[in-house]
Amino acid sequence: MPPFPDILDAALRQRLFSLGVRPEDVEEKFVRGTGPGGQKINKTSSTVWLRHHPTGIEVRCQDGRSQVWNRVQAWSDLGAKLSQRRSAAAAQKQAAREAQRRRTRQKSYGQKVRMIEGKKHRAKIKQTRQQPNDW
Repeated sequence: MPPFPDILDAALRQRLFSLGVRPEDVEEKFVRGTGPGGQKINKTSSTVWLRHHPTGIEVRCQDGRSQVWNRVQAWSDLGAKLSQRRSAAAAQKQAAREAQRRRTRQKSYGQKVRMIEGKKHRAKIKQTRQQPNDW
């Protein structure tokens, strides 16, 4: 198993490990940057591109001129995206549980009274539609 890059500090390595990121699941490339910068940006491969294969998340960092700095920043961004994805999934699961709880909970006394009053009202309206019994 290839280890995480040596340039990452211990806190970032621990964070990635706790998120379940394995170094062999991440593809890392160094590519040429785009945008303004002239000859320097066209000649150096300082942009770092990471792809986490299990989730398909891609991160591209070209914020600084240093490849080392961009590499650390890209790994940090990857951890942030994975963390955000995990928290969104947990929030969605919690919302589904809450919706199910609201659907299946017992009605309050007031709700029951209002429901019965509504049914009685509808019954009176429908009763006026019936044919008279004296035919």
